[in-house]
Amino acid sequence: MTEPTSRKDVQRRHSDRLAPSREQWIARSRYFHDEDGRMMRFLVEPGKRVLALGCGVGNLLATLKPARGVGIDLSPGMIETARRRHGEAARPELRFIVGDVEDPATLGALDGPFDAILLADSIGALDDVQTMLDSLQALANRDTRLVVAYYSWLWQPLVALAERIGLKMPQPPQNRLGPDDIAGLLALADYEVIKRDWRMLVPYSLFGLGWLINRSIATLPMIRRLCLRHYLVARSKRHAGYAKLSTSIVIPARNERGNIENAVKRLPAFCDDIEVVFVEGHSQDGTLEEMKRVQAAYPERDIKVFQQDGKGKGDAVRKGFAQARGELLMILDADLTVPPEALPKFYDAIISGKGEFINGSRLIYPMERGAMRPLNFAGNLFFSTLFSWLLNQRFTDTLCGTKVLTKAHYQRIAANRGYFGEFDPFGDFDLLFGAAKLNLKLIEVPIRYADRLYGTTQISRFRHGFMLLRMVLFAFRKLKAF
Repeated sequence: MTEPTSRKDVQRRHSDRLAPSREQWIARSRYFHDEDGRMMRFLVEPGKRVLALGCGVGNLLATLKPARGVGIDLSPGMIETARRRHGEAARPELRFIVGDVEDPATLGALDGPFDAILLADSIGALDDVQTMLDSLQALANRDTRLVVAYYSWLWQPLVALAERIGLKMPQPPQNRLGPDDIAGLLALADYEVIKRDWRMLVPYSLFGLGWLINRSIATLPMIRRLCLRHYLVARSKRHAGYAKLSTSIVIPARNERGNIENAVKRLPAFCDDIEVVFVEGHSQDGTLEEMKRVQAAYPERDIKVFQQDGKGKGDAVRKGFAQARGELLMILDADLTVPPEALPKFYDAIISGKGEFINGSRLIYPMERGAMRPLNFAGNLFFSTLFSWLLNQRFTDTLCGTKVLTKAHYQRIAANRGYFGEFDPFGDFDLLFGAAKLNLKLIEVPIRYADRLYGTTQISRFRHGFMLLRMVLFAFRKLKAF
């Protein structure tokens, strides 16, 4: 008998022996399991197709409320408990299967693709992680997210102690894998890590003290690396990208009459089907009339003109997106400080699959004199650092107005908007936070930021700076301390 087989036999017998008492073990660490489930619900939307590998007694799969959930475990005892506890008859959307997730026949019998594939602690028991990850490609598509949850080996002495004194269910020897090791294995299997997170500095309630520490101190930079639990979210690189997409360019404008025609004249024909959607914001300089004139003057262009119902750029962008017909949605600020000539780079980044939410960055290349005031520049750097930490993806310029995503992804953000609520008058953070919550791959395209040729900036440094500080606190509460 080979070593991999003997190891699996040990794991199967161990799990079968403990299956009848698994619920009691979970009850002893109720706070840990509740917090872990809460984090997984944050990472995986309800109503999705979910595959849980090494599902145990099925509690995590059930709590995610999938439209269709499949759980696989090596242990017949664990699967029997899962079926009895979660009742396939009462919850027909759940299905529990006895099987080896490293056996191609087990995975080959599944009806994919899945929206989310979970490896919650099961990665520690695999014989060949890279090969198993590679086999999951057949069950993935462009939007599938692979979610890996594991524990930090910094905690191994305390984990071993907890097992000896009966505070944690004992486990056979596990693979020694840190976040970087797992990320490396994912890369070898053609996955790209989108998000990393660390949670639970204190795995017990401690009369509410654990709750306070885990929602404040534990999420801070550096300190979070000491947490017990780490999470990685990845997507398949093999399924990324598109052949081509029709595009709608939404141009919100208020008092930008002198820039309207140039927005059309300078726009490159970077794809076969381009729609221009102007959304006017109750201007006082004749911007609406100029939009209509330009629309008539360029009949070869597909130009639409609307007037927003409310106030602010965020309201205008939502109006434009609602009216747009393109498969890809772009925002171009009417001040043209982001040149229309740069838009092909954003299109290529989506089509090639390099990103799913493309954000412009004005802070890489030298700027034209007068393009951004020094205080604004310093503020942008400060807030970019904060938001990179809050969103768990790197950003250099959160306030660049040019943002690009597919209509399908925008519709998911809009459908999930209730999590954040109506909080953003700018429109930038509604999209950024929504994309981060949905685990979209965010990437930046550096652009050369130009000085405006017409009009004056509508940004108030101090009033809007105070609003940005409020955004930081709001994001911390919704993305870190939830």
